Amino acid sequence: MKTHLSLLINRVAFSLLMLTHGYPKLVKLFSENPTFGNPLGIGEIPTLILAVLAEFIAPIFIIIGYKTRIFTIFPIITMFVAAFVVHLDDPFKRKELAIVYLFAFLIIFLMGPGKYSFDKK
Repeated sequence: MKTHLSLLINRVAFSLLMLTHGYPKLVKLFSENPTFGNPLGIGEIPTLILAVLAEFIAPIFIIIGYKTRIFTIFPIITMFVAAFVVHLDDPFKRKELAIVYLFAFLIIFLMGPGKYSFDKK
């Protein structure tokens, strides 16, 4: 029981925190003139859409525990790119948060959502 409660707390806490980064990107996506970085060369708007998917939409599904392992792939990839592409040459302090999120969502991916989730119902 402690394990499943821990998985629930981890899933909800990190996803809620990620939403605080995703919501401004969602607002930016629907603004008049959205601009965003393009670290992979796929275009600003496609990159922004992927960031919104990873930082706003996927965390909602992770919170409720629906298709959790699939949805954790999006923030894992996004945080990997943030830490090791966007902030590659920055000091560790600048990339630390992305690395923390990367490992948090990697743990969720590896452990699964636990029994307090739609995946287990």
